[in-house]
Amino acid sequence: MSTQVPETETETEPEPEPEPEAESEATDAPEAEDQDFGAETRRRAQAALEKADRTVELKVFRYDPEVPEKEEPRFDTFTVPFKKGMTVLDALMWARDSYDSSLTFRHSCRQAVCGSDALFVNGSQCLGCKTQVADLADKGIPKTVRIEPLPHAEVVKDLVVDLEHFYDQMEAVEPYFQDEDLPSGLNEQRQTRENREKIKMSTRCIWCSACMSSCNIAAGDNQYLGPAAINKAYRFAMDDREGEDLKEHRLNIIEQEHGVWRCQTQFSCTEVCPKDIPLTEHIQELKREAVKKNLKFW
Repeated sequence: MSTQVPETETETEPEPEPEPEAESEATDAPEAEDQDFGAETRRRAQAALEKADRTVELKVFRYDPEVPEKEEPRFDTFTVPFKKGMTVLDALMWARDSYDSSLTFRHSCRQAVCGSDALFVNGSQCLGCKTQVADLADKGIPKTVRIEPLPHAEVVKDLVVDLEHFYDQMEAVEPYFQDEDLPSGLNEQRQTRENREKIKMSTRCIWCSACMSSCNIAAGDNQYLGPAAINKAYRFAMDDREGEDLKEHRLNIIEQEHGVWRCQTQFSCTEVCPKDIPLTEHIQELKREAVKKNLKFW
């Protein structure tokens, strides 16, 4: 037995042709898609939070001078699902991707090599990609992680600071190898094992500016070279391949009024250095070298 409904002939009026859509309706479509995407992102974020065994609360510094309603500095709170091995940078990226795409911070290699994600976390300078969230509490997971831009630097937006002054101080010590007596042909410019061992730690600097931010002297003296720049001067002044004349030239740069003698040996730079460089020791050794250079026996 057939289930097809027999067709009956009926007279129908022709349907009017659809009118062309207005231009305003066409331009509204992308906005609707963006809204749907935002709603979907928030839904996924909420689902992730509900499934998470533990969560951590981020209190993040916010500031945007280009947006009138965001010119006043403030703190925004983001709840992030905690995972074993999560770093501060991981948490920030989750908050940005799940809550607010305008949240701004620097990051690149995520392996503590580029030095671009130095932050002020729970009152101490550190690298976001190297700092484990679990390590910010004595036991267990911290309830709140406070994240701010590096102190003593002009804030550009949110967690991004202007590092131009820091780079100027680094360039002031001529941070590159110089030697007027280069070997001829393809001969190597050899370095002794002992000398390489002496300067090894100073070569690990990644220009993150964490030490400069922690230095109280640099905060009060804008002309002070700073621990990072002086450490870079140490790296080349102690390199035997440059010779005594260039070593004296470098010592003349760092023994100026705003050089090594402004250091008060507070060890704050050494404590926050993410590469464990003994910055304060290097500064003190350059002080001794500067004194020996000026001693005359007659």
